[in-house]
Amino acid sequence: MNKILKILIIRLSSLGDIVLTTPVPRLLRKKFPNSEIHFITKLEYSEIYINNNNINKVINLEPNLKKTIKVLKSEKYDLVVDLHNNIRSNIIKLSLAVKYLTYNKQSFERWLFSNFKIRFGIKHVTQSYIETLNNLNIKDDEKGLDLFLHEKDMYDINNMPIEFRNGFYVLVLGGKYKTKRLPVKKSIELCDKINRPIVLIGGKNEYADSLKIENFFRKEKDDAAVMNKINKRTTILNLCGKLSIMESAWVLKLSNVVYSNDTGFMHIASALQKKVVSIYGSTHPTLGFYPYRTNFYIYQNTNLSCRPCTKIGLNKCPVGHFKCMNELKFDHIIL
Repeated sequence: MNKILKILIIRLSSLGDIVLTTPVPRLLRKKFPNSEIHFITKLEYSEIYINNNNINKVINLEPNLKKTIKVLKSEKYDLVVDLHNNIRSNIIKLSLAVKYLTYNKQSFERWLFSNFKIRFGIKHVTQSYIETLNNLNIKDDEKGLDLFLHEKDMYDINNMPIEFRNGFYVLVLGGKYKTKRLPVKKSIELCDKINRPIVLIGGKNEYADSLKIENFFRKEKDDAAVMNKINKRTTILNLCGKLSIMESAWVLKLSNVVYSNDTGFMHIASALQKKVVSIYGSTHPTLGFYPYRTNFYIYQNTNLSCRPCTKIGLNKCPVGHFKCMNELKFDHIIL
């Protein structure tokens, strides 16, 4: 593989996984500085790579797979790096009929841990992505994740209430599956214990829950004298559903600490080298999706034999009690 002039990297979803792939184009660029490197993903995740200096072109996955493959064939790639390894990514790479490298998902090892609690050296998923390049004699440079922010997405801290301008904390409410999301009642408990200005980050799907949290602390502030007397300083700025992914990333960059469910913004915070507090419910850091090469702390309920019950999350607790989140303790607050 000495003459590699054009490379396609495939990772179609989701937000966290896209961020976790970012060392791969950096390492390919170092190995093949004159090559042209393209990245294909779904439109909603493309902004993660739009400003990435190691990528020449971001291609959006079309709903019509045949149309996408036709576009890709016209590019005449020398190498395909498949970091998804699912049905669609396999169809794409095989249709292109060029040399390819495929990511080892460690699916069996994760299945054993989720279903039988048997642990077999599951690697961090980013390490597995990097090891996909082993046949190219490429090794990890240990520089962590990348996220290239652009001025057009900048969030001006002067737009925040004055009490936020000397430092604030972020609570990320997102999570595709319910069993990965901290319930509203526990989110309020955590915000109360942080006892500082807090920005809520999430998408439109999190807005209803974020409003409950915001309203709870707004009622408390109505009696400011009492709150000051008992040293209650939690103030909420609710930005859920109001920012793009990269605008939200700017807010994370400006924060003191990022508290996050096991979701994509946790990995964005890692890419920004923020101090991260990761909140795990039905999933588990040992499955290989913990914050990568950044300072982090973990909240998880270690007293349950049913955890993890899934590697990606579920829409409801399979045993009904949801103790992994409902009985979570916040004994140590990171400030």
